[in-house]
Amino acid sequence: MRRSLGFRFLIVGILTILMVIPLILASEVINSRKNYSRDAMVEVGREWGGAQVISGPILVVPVQETVDRVVQEQVTDPATGNIQTDGNGNPVLQSVTKRETVWRSSIYVNPDRFDVTIDTTTEIRHRGIFNVPVYRADVDMAFDFPTDQIEAQARGQEVIRWDAAYLILNISSNAALRGVAELTVDGEDVAIEPLASAGNSAGITADLGDPRGMEAFSMRLGLNGAQTLKIAPVGRQTAVTLASDWPHPSFTGGFLPDGSTITDDGFEATWTIPHLARTLPQLSREDYTDAMRNQMAFGVDYYEPNDFYQKAFRAAKYGILFIALTFLTVLLIDRHTTRPAHPVQYILIGLSQTTFVLLMVAYAEQIGFGTAYLLSSAATIILITMFGWFGLKLGARTSVLFVMLVVLYAVLYLILQSTDYALIAGSTLAFIALAATMWMTRDEDWYAGEDARPLRRKKEPPPTPAP
Repeated sequence: MRRSLGFRFLIVGILTILMVIPLILASEVINSRKNYSRDAMVEVGREWGGAQVISGPILVVPVQETVDRVVQEQVTDPATGNIQTDGNGNPVLQSVTKRETVWRSSIYVNPDRFDVTIDTTTEIRHRGIFNVPVYRADVDMAFDFPTDQIEAQARGQEVIRWDAAYLILNISSNAALRGVAELTVDGEDVAIEPLASAGNSAGITADLGDPRGMEAFSMRLGLNGAQTLKIAPVGRQTAVTLASDWPHPSFTGGFLPDGSTITDDGFEATWTIPHLARTLPQLSREDYTDAMRNQMAFGVDYYEPNDFYQKAFRAAKYGILFIALTFLTVLLIDRHTTRPAHPVQYILIGLSQTTFVLLMVAYAEQIGFGTAYLLSSAATIILITMFGWFGLKLGARTSVLFVMLVVLYAVLYLILQSTDYALIAGSTLAFIALAATMWMTRDEDWYAGEDARPLRRKKEPPPTPAP
């Protein structure tokens, strides 16, 4: 490292690239901790009720049809009651026409008007060192069904079993039903039962009887949940109002809200979905529940913005930039000394900055991001500054290294705090550092210090003596 400045630049550049390896290892540690945190959140959320998707209510009207079937029956001897056989000993069969009633595919009816008001209250649950936000939701629904259009869905000789009509509402898990569960039809309470299903469907059901005289339906549900709350736009005209005390909503799903108000005390959002905006028939002989839940449901994620795992991972991604700037500062400070920094010393500086990321994550899990960042960055700055003073023998020039490190970690904090301006801040810092380097080395003799040997002149033959 005592050769020309250009050679030292090359070596430092190679060392900077090699620092990517410990940064990748640090990123893997951060990912593993984040996955551990996510698993804790999923486990607590599942025990509390899990992510909730509400689809329904849907009116289901069974359909029957009387049909004649021709079946083969064995012929019995009327005198003995024995089965008659042919010459080969096989039973003799005869065709018999039987009339029987069979169930046909039911008629699924979605509401005409579907008004929903959801009010959620959040709280923090704990699993080990991790905090998990969960919510309690009070859901109020008002709806009606176009029963006058059901007759047109019958085919041929089918008979609509009005007396067997029932209502279903699907949710993600019945374990989430911890609060009130009430269904009222025209002011009268109707009994609700859990939805018995062999598949993955969960929810509630209610036997209605003949629904043709029923006009006003209302339902109230109390739900526990975590992470996500969605609802499917089953109505011909769906209007949803969702309010919460959570200040960081992330609206998601098939539709964004028409309008929303977000403050430090919570948020409120409204949706109005007409039937033309969704690919869902009002009446059908098929069950579109899965399509409604997977493709059309909308709502909110209870999002924790810019958590410290995300910040630490981004710090690791920007780490190579900050290591390079630190290496560059050391190189420029001692470029004219007779004893420049050794490659091992550069590696030690790079490893200390890589360890900063791990320190930040470890402390943030215990005391929060802000304090953890302050302690980790202060420890790293002091360590590198003391190393510059005692290890690199920079003397008074150590103050330049200290100021540069303070600026770097202050800029990194701003980058981590603002995802919107992270790219512009990082790229601007890199450009300024490059411009400063070009200015400081504008008069540098890049070949100075090379062990260059003077060119040897071609040996000329001795002059010929005059005769």
